[in-house]
Amino acid sequence: MSAPYVLVLYYSRHGATAEMARQIARGVEQGGLEARVRTVPAISTECEAVAPDIPAEGALYATLDDLKDCSGLVLGSPTRFGNMAAPLKYFLDGTSSLWLTGGLVGKPAAVFTSTASLHGGQETTQLSMMLPLLHHGMLITGIPYSEPALLETRGGGTPYGASHFATADGKRSLDEHEITLCRALGKRLAEVARKLES
Repeated sequence: MSAPYVLVLYYSRHGATAEMARQIARGVEQGGLEARVRTVPAISTECEAVAPDIPAEGALYATLDDLKDCSGLVLGSPTRFGNMAAPLKYFLDGTSSLWLTGGLVGKPAAVFTSTASLHGGQETTQLSMMLPLLHHGMLITGIPYSEPALLETRGGGTPYGASHFATADGKRSLDEHEITLCRALGKRLAEVARKLES
């Protein structure tokens, strides 16, 4: 059996959500657990795309075993009209076997997102990602206001989870507060997972 790990699972189109995942993974490791960073393939509107088993670059594709065996989950997606992106929803829709066996019940989970506009649905996207996690019986953690960056941010950052304001062209990098909040979320999730494991 592998060492306990937190699964940082995301979909990213232009790279901002992927960068958030890397920062969250650093926070997980600061919290004393291994971070396993995984992504999901894009999907086609006409037919199921045949993606290679290993992506050309970036994180590996997630498997149900990655999810089943994790000690905690941090789930991330860009915002699509105030909701999670379809590829992530498609992956989650395929987790019925874990729901039937209660494989995720009692495990901690958190969410993160990136938006093109400052008020582009960060909180609703995060809430949309929480719904399937609640159905799986996971324990949702957010970011408490004891994190000073949550009160100081001028970009992303919500009590529901880490967020990023990427701008319309998607070129705005994560700022200092957004990075701090990504790492704080990862660290908090790892610390909760360690307490629950013991």
